[in-house]
Amino acid sequence: MVNKNVLIVYAHQSAGSFNAAAKDATVEVLTAQGCKVEVSDLYSMKFTAVATAEDITGEVKDSTHFRYAEETKLAWQEGRLSNDIMAEHRKLTKADIIIFQFPMYWFSVPAIMKGWIDRVLTLGYAFTSEKRYSQGIFKDKKAMLSFTTGSKESMFSSNGINGDMNVTLWPLQNGILHYCGFQVLAPQIFWAPSCITSEARTTMLELWRTRLQGLQGETLLTFVPSDSFDREHGFQLKPELQKKHALQEFGLTVGTHLGKPLPPNNQIKAGV
Repeated sequence: MVNKNVLIVYAHQSAGSFNAAAKDATVEVLTAQGCKVEVSDLYSMKFTAVATAEDITGEVKDSTHFRYAEETKLAWQEGRLSNDIMAEHRKLTKADIIIFQFPMYWFSVPAIMKGWIDRVLTLGYAFTSEKRYSQGIFKDKKAMLSFTTGSKESMFSSNGINGDMNVTLWPLQNGILHYCGFQVLAPQIFWAPSCITSEARTTMLELWRTRLQGLQGETLLTFVPSDSFDREHGFQLKPELQKKHALQEFGLTVGTHLGKPLPPNNQIKAGV
């Protein structure tokens, strides 16, 4: 991890929270390893969560039918994006590893973090129709989710009331991180820290510190490569690959499951 640039995108309002402690541990451990760590503390920055035409300096191309993605792509090309977006672009461009630290809200990220995703992962800068998934713009960068839950782990199991956490994470890890090309590290899930003792929370943080020591060398989560899909036939999995996996017990991934049982822990653990 020496000389790596790390960006932590952090979303919690309280400095006394477990998320703050996890963020601080990350900064401390990675800095001690020789990394240059930068934190985008979204609440303290009062980061704007809503993607609007105000993200563009100057006139928009088509004011009668404003299309955010196309207009911000043009503004990015011309250097006319708002200062806060351009500042985050500079951080993200420099970063080798991005860690999103947050409390899970409504089975997803807090609104302010979703706003960072909507506004900072600009069309053209972060992805294009040609450069996405395994051929994505950020294919040389690593990213991961580190978050707390309000519910216990058993509630996010395949027979739990919340449903399988692997399914919950698919839109975030495949639809955002992998979509932009990031190599995705297994998530760090802090299960219901508010429901356990102070000693148990301390143990959680120590385990996270231990994991951080070897984070850079970890095995990545697996996704189906882009070239496995047939562009000429609606980006369907190529017939020869469907045939190859026809007799397999499990689907390829949580999303590309081929009508089979989901591969266990596909979005939670690497190398499974």
